[in-house]
Amino acid sequence: MFFNRSGIRPSSAPRTTAAVLALTLVLSSCGANDDISSGSQDYVQGDGTETVFPPGERLPAPDVSGETLDGDPVSLSDYRGDVLVINIWASWCAPCRTEIPVLKEVYSDHTDEGLAFLGVNIKDNRTAALAFERNLEMSYPSIYDQPGEVPLAFRDTVPPRAIPSTIVIDRQGDIAARVVGEVTYLQLTDLVEPVLVEPTGEDST
Repeated sequence: MFFNRSGIRPSSAPRTTAAVLALTLVLSSCGANDDISSGSQDYVQGDGTETVFPPGERLPAPDVSGETLDGDPVSLSDYRGDVLVINIWASWCAPCRTEIPVLKEVYSDHTDEGLAFLGVNIKDNRTAALAFERNLEMSYPSIYDQPGEVPLAFRDTVPPRAIPSTIVIDRQGDIAARVVGEVTYLQLTDLVEPVLVEPTGEDST
């Protein structure tokens, strides 16, 4: 069972909660421009709802893999042993652009503690995505996922059509928290810091 930040324990399973979140999303496009070719009209913006999954009640993250925007192979298993923040974004998504400085700051503040970041660029033009990454000086890699397969793999955690979405994965590869919508600095800091200080399997033996 998991708890939301208000301390209330929902009665439904994570799969049901994800479906409820999908129904409560703001039904408007994330894109500043309604470019059909970008896929912006097919996606909706979340309201920043967050959920925390306590240790022992977490689902394992799917071991998705792919190619970065720079063409390098990458897999979630590469980050085992780190606390990993996955951020799903697109260059046509206005809230995605707004939250990148927040992500970069949290990453910079905690990278020495074993915090890693991995972006997932979906339904996007590769040239536009690379320009977005370069212009905003993103300091971590992103999987280029034009079909949107990674959000589908995480469909039991976040609605696949919600963008931006952020997922926190613990050092054992289990899903510790999620945010559906644009994340703030304090919100993300409050989510990752407790996970960073959790004992690892080796520490608990």
